[in-house]
Amino acid sequence: MTTRVLIVEDDIDIRGILARGLEAEGFSVGVAGRVEDALSAARDDAPEAVVLDITLPDGSGHDVCRSLREGGYPGAILFLSARDEVRDRAEGLALGADDYIVKPFVFDELLARLQTHLLRRRAADTPRTVFTAGRLTLDTTIRQVSFGDASARLTPREAELLALLMQEVNRPISRGEIFDRLWAGQGGLSLNVVDVYVGYLRSKLSDFVRLGGPIIVTVRGKGFMLDLRGQDFRH
Repeated sequence: MTTRVLIVEDDIDIRGILARGLEAEGFSVGVAGRVEDALSAARDDAPEAVVLDITLPDGSGHDVCRSLREGGYPGAILFLSARDEVRDRAEGLALGADDYIVKPFVFDELLARLQTHLLRRRAADTPRTVFTAGRLTLDTTIRQVSFGDASARLTPREAELLALLMQEVNRPISRGEIFDRLWAGQGGLSLNVVDVYVGYLRSKLSDFVRLGGPIIVTVRGKGFMLDLRGQDFRH
């Protein structure tokens, strides 16, 4: 099931950067630019996380955070604000936020912190889904892939891509099939996004390759395949 994130931000440019980045990572994204709209979206769409600005046209992000927590909202709340005083951070955390990120921000850091808080909230009551192929193991709950004693943490989209390849070991999967299964319905993206994420995943698996682990090979005219390099496999 796709993780839904609500972005509450009145700056259209920042909102767009966040939405595009999170959608590329496999999240379903909702947006709001006002307190009233944010509370309505949180109630109707039940996001697992809220990325929340403080300064909004009709009030404060603090009001949104307070209302959500008082109403029993169980998801992660991350403030994203230009206010960088210690008292601002302390107030946001005291209201029940999980984190406080200061603008200007680096998207990769925001993504990592968002994933961490989502994982913490899921860990207590979410059964793990584990894929195994040879000595390669992927735990999709914590998005960790392991080979022997080596391990690496993946982004949501990287984990989905690897799970797909592990379920189809030694069978090439075309770019079109990968795109349709992982990015279908997300506007503005082309088949090139598959090559980009295959590159990311190859980088994450590079230490495993040096240990004799599997590689992602390009099969000309057919797509990409997880090659176990002679290992026995099961999935």
